Amino acid sequence: MTSSVTRHRGLLSLSVLCPSRAPRNDVRTSSSRTGPGPMNLASHCGEPLAALHFANFNQDYTSLAVGSKSGYRLFTLNSVDKLEQIYECTDTEEVCIVERLFSSSLVAIVSLTAPRKLKVCHFKKGTEICNYSYSNTILAVKLNRQRLIVCLEESLYIHNIRDMKVLHTIRETPPNPAGLCALSISNDNCFLAYPGSATIGEAQVFDTVNLRAVTMIPAHDSPLAAMAFDATGTRLATASEKGTVIRVFTVPEGQKVFEFRRGVKRCVSICSLGFSLDSVFLCASSNTETVHIFKLESPKEKPQEEASTWSDYLGKVLMASTTYLPSQVSEMLNQGRAFATVRLPFSGHKNVCSLATVQKLPRLLVASSDGYLYIYNVDPQDGGECTLMKQHRLDGSTESVGGDILDPAGPAKFLVQPSYAAAVAKTATLASPSCPGFSEEAGAVGGASLIPEHEITHGEIQLDDENEFPPVTQQSES
Repeated sequence: MTSSVTRHRGLLSLSVLCPSRAPRNDVRTSSSRTGPGPMNLASHCGEPLAALHFANFNQDYTSLAVGSKSGYRLFTLNSVDKLEQIYECTDTEEVCIVERLFSSSLVAIVSLTAPRKLKVCHFKKGTEICNYSYSNTILAVKLNRQRLIVCLEESLYIHNIRDMKVLHTIRETPPNPAGLCALSISNDNCFLAYPGSATIGEAQVFDTVNLRAVTMIPAHDSPLAAMAFDATGTRLATASEKGTVIRVFTVPEGQKVFEFRRGVKRCVSICSLGFSLDSVFLCASSNTETVHIFKLESPKEKPQEEASTWSDYLGKVLMASTTYLPSQVSEMLNQGRAFATVRLPFSGHKNVCSLATVQKLPRLLVASSDGYLYIYNVDPQDGGECTLMKQHRLDGSTESVGGDILDPAGPAKFLVQPSYAAAVAKTATLASPSCPGFSEEAGAVGGASLIPEHEITHGEIQLDDENEFPPVTQQSES
């Protein structure tokens, strides 16, 4: 299939993490705390943590990938008490992007040492499937079972994940140094979202199967800072650079169905948005110490009742006044508030959050640039303040701590922007002039493939097999 190019005035951006830790001589005991909250493990543990460049959950929140100065690690998230490391690669340094396809063995890697080069590898076999070089720094990589998306500052490359060929290129997007984009994990609604403007919060939605633009959603007045699809690909959550309001739209219609207010007092930088897999909850983390969890439910009609207290009476007056108050005021009164909240032991750190089911219970997971994974219990019925259950190091150490010894950490050193990483790839490469998917016209140059070309060309990569990716099935010509 020949690749095609779309020229569009749009924008993108990516969220990554960066490390920070308190020096060992800054350890404080609970008796010497000057503010609320327990001690942070980052300043409590003996050895300093390795510098983190990147952390992200896989598509169904069952795994966590971490890139660092020394390589990358993969963890499985099936237990609260133990963070099990399932793979570690130290062959490639300065890994700034590492994305895993569900629970398979396929990983996409970018390193600071080669920020324009993407490697797709089979980490269990220790082999490189293929590599691509691009015209500019790779800012984000997104995966699902049909597509692999590579985001540059002013372009997007859409690859067919079954043979890694470039199917389509979206060019001339507005400058997007953060690489913001979102890819639905649904096979039925395989949509890509990216900012359509550098000055206002337009979200452009693109169909990556039929390779056509679907809709443009005027989401915010300010430029977009975060986006996320739900698991069905029928809802898109957005936040702007102001960070005070989070909106949810239907896809592909682009109709606003929910609007939540994260805060009123201050503008913040939203780090990440994430739906629960059942699309009932939405979490939002920022550079502050609070993570908000919103419940996506329509308000129920309540029968009229007599006001029994002064606060009840005032509430009725305020709700009635929304019919004649200025639109900005009535809109704020009608916005949803957080169903549950998490108080992190730090502020200022880049982080990524997710709502996952671990050991059959709902949990909020936060991977932070301070080098730790925080696990909180979430009450799906009553919400409220979430309880910290466990804190795990992300440097491969088995040391973990319960939820009673955290405290705000020191100032964060924000993560470097993504680049290239070859975490699982072998050092030897085959001298082949091109890799399946090579397309100079599309602007992506394919390198050598470590899997024989006939296996990719005539075989089908079994992307649905999460135990062993990609078990290539060889087929004969006859």
